[in-house]
Amino acid sequence: MTDKTLTIGSTVALPKPELDLLMADLRNNGFQTVGPHLQDESIVYKEIAGLKDLPRGITTEQTPASFRMIQTGKERYFDFIPGSQSWKQFLFPPSHLLFSAVKEGKWQLKENDEPAPHYALIGVRACELAAIGIQDKVFLRDDFSDPIYRHRREGLFILAVNCLDPDATCFCASMGTGPRHTGGFDLCLTELDDVFLVEVGSELGRSLLSARNFELPLAFVQNTANQAMERAAHSMVRSMDTSDLPGLLTGNLDAERWMEIGKRCLSCANCTQVCPTCFCWNATDQVDILGKATRRERLWDSCFNPNYSYVVGGNTRPNIRSRYRQWLTHKLGTWKDQFGVLGCVGCGRCITWCPAGIDLTEEVAAIRAEVLA
Repeated sequence: MTDKTLTIGSTVALPKPELDLLMADLRNNGFQTVGPHLQDESIVYKEIAGLKDLPRGITTEQTPASFRMIQTGKERYFDFIPGSQSWKQFLFPPSHLLFSAVKEGKWQLKENDEPAPHYALIGVRACELAAIGIQDKVFLRDDFSDPIYRHRREGLFILAVNCLDPDATCFCASMGTGPRHTGGFDLCLTELDDVFLVEVGSELGRSLLSARNFELPLAFVQNTANQAMERAAHSMVRSMDTSDLPGLLTGNLDAERWMEIGKRCLSCANCTQVCPTCFCWNATDQVDILGKATRRERLWDSCFNPNYSYVVGGNTRPNIRSRYRQWLTHKLGTWKDQFGVLGCVGCGRCITWCPAGIDLTEEVAAIRAEVLA
């Protein structure tokens, strides 16, 4: 009799309909299943109930300042590269109520004590999981732990997926963040035409998968998956040389290239809003017209917003050149001094969703060429 006992690190072949039942089990265990879904001619992350909500038979074509979806007719659910949204919205929400207050004689303060949701993220790519790991370093530091992020992170289930079809703006292979997962997930899928190969990454993942009907994969099936991941890694047309970062950028703040890029950049903040690792935020107060009620919210912000760098006495980054330089030198320079890693995972979103078509891989190469000239 074949031994089908699962352990962490086990890989099994799961018939595709069984993923529906696995997601149902997650919901029965108190998780809200969220994943990719077709909406408004794009792919967004939202609550899903099962396979019927995934973008089946869809691939994407992404180039600088361009995104479009293509219907392939295939029976695959994860052939696309994600759109503008990232998973950080579920851990570091775009807006979050901190507290409210009403004046009834004296001011009565009420903190937001709503319990954190338990999310099961369905279809997390390797670069996206690396981005979650980077945000862990930002929000779960030894000297400070953000309670909003921590409570959501502690209740998170990650069903990852290995990426087999990178787009033209992807460069995760050169950043060491993909396209193959190396850990940090509960379960990880590799999608083939007829089955999912599923790797176990946690005890909860093992327990949930044990309840499903699966088979042990043949060597041919595993080799097919491995070859597909190798092809994906070698198919990326973009790359970034990180060998001399962060010194290249922080040591050349007066390079002429900063002026050139400042002429093209619109300071629209698209790159920071789609980035899965950016974490700038601001706290705003909303007071009613009678002055008897107020709310304080934490909102996403951006270093590209002129007001973000305003301090008493003036603006420390008054022009677009200085704001773009701040973004790139932080992302690929001082971020490493702060958190021990670069702030980029090579997902390519900032390239795809920049209306001016600015490509940070080209900008880094241009600065290097200028310095070495």
